[in-house]
Amino acid sequence: MCPQLPPSPREAMVLIRELVREYIADQPADGLAVIGSSLGGFYATALAEETGCRAVLINPAIWPARDLAKYIGEQKAWHSDERFWFRPEYIGELEMLTSARITRPQRYLLLAATGDEVLDWREMSARYLGAHQHVIEGSDHGLSDFDDYLDEVVRFCEEE
Repeated sequence: MCPQLPPSPREAMVLIRELVREYIADQPADGLAVIGSSLGGFYATALAEETGCRAVLINPAIWPARDLAKYIGEQKAWHSDERFWFRPEYIGELEMLTSARITRPQRYLLLAATGDEVLDWREMSARYLGAHQHVIEGSDHGLSDFDDYLDEVVRFCEEE
C-alpha cells in the first residue's frame, strides 16, 4: 500500500492506523514492516513506536514540527500541481506524534544519504542510534538510486 496522505498529520495517522488494522487483522504487529521516506519515515516511526512493527526509514524527517513551521500556508504537492494548505495547527499535531526517544532501535533500518539536500543525515543517524544503519555516500533526498538498496530493504522486512 502507498496511500496519498492528507496534509493534517493527525488525519494522516488515522488513515495509516486504519489501513494497518485492516491489513494485519488478527496478525501480530511484529510481523509487519512499514517503509517511509521523508515525512513518511516520521509517520513510519510513529507507527512502529505505537505497534511494535519494524520500519525502514529512507531519509526520514526527524523534527518535522521544527522543519515544516516555515511552510505554513498554501503549498504545491511534491509530485503534482495540486495545491493544499499547510495549517499552523499541523505543527502541534506533529509535536504530538514525535516520540521522545526511539525504543527498540533494532526494529529500524535507516537509509540516510549524505547528499540529501533537504534533511541532515547526521540528525537521522543520531536519532536512530543503535538501529541498523546504512549511511549512503552521496545520493539525494529522494534516494534516486534506491534500486541499489532494494535487496537490503527486502531482507530486513523479511527478518523474523
